[in-house]
Amino acid sequence: MDKSINQIFKTIKDHGNPQIAAHSQRFFKTGKGEYGEGDVFLGIRVPVIRKIANEYKYIAMFEVLELLQSQFHEVRMLALVILVSKFNEQAQQSEGKQIYNNYLKHTEFINNWDLVDCSAGPIVGGYLFKRDRTPIHRLVKSLDLWERRIGVMSTLYFIKQDDHVDILQIAEVLLEDDHDLIQKAVGWMLRETGYCSGRSVSFEALQNDTSDHTSVCHRKVSGKRTKSLPSRRKIKILIHRVETPPD
Repeated sequence: MDKSINQIFKTIKDHGNPQIAAHSQRFFKTGKGEYGEGDVFLGIRVPVIRKIANEYKYIAMFEVLELLQSQFHEVRMLALVILVSKFNEQAQQSEGKQIYNNYLKHTEFINNWDLVDCSAGPIVGGYLFKRDRTPIHRLVKSLDLWERRIGVMSTLYFIKQDDHVDILQIAEVLLEDDHDLIQKAVGWMLRETGYCSGRSVSFEALQNDTSDHTSVCHRKVSGKRTKSLPSRRKIKILIHRVETPPD
């Protein structure tokens, strides 16, 4: 193992806390049959990880990828924070493409919602903003939960540039996705669409249904904890302009 990698592992492990680790194991659903099954935590808060990442942000790409393949959740988070930092500095250069390609080649290690959410927008969304966005639309059709979430969360970069076309198309595609983490991600991005564009996002029921997952998405958009909503088979996303908030 490279000397600098050894130093990074020592640094990050020195910040571990067993009590925080135990809480994280529960919070990120690492039990048998849960979405984070088998993940291992050291017990390190995100601000500490970001501070360490800033100290090592100039390590070589092969070293970052070695970190990304670690069994420890926080080490993978560290690698992704460094990748985002590198991408932000090199987005318009050849290394930006290299970071993007390596990111998508290693999605098996970007395997919890916090890992996806801290990196998909800046890297995938950032790289594809002025390019063909077909890769995002392939991701949201993946059988892999985390690749689908990467596809959804990538659109946050577009939304912040007042570009909402892709998230609306993706939301339609994922209407029947019954995983809570996908419905919450879609609802979050639709709500961001409303925040960033001065538009209201709402749902219209088209047919009766017995499914509940659309209610999760609706609550995420509306910001309300609704105990129950009319059951529905499909929902149609309606975007309509509302009065733009004053500057």
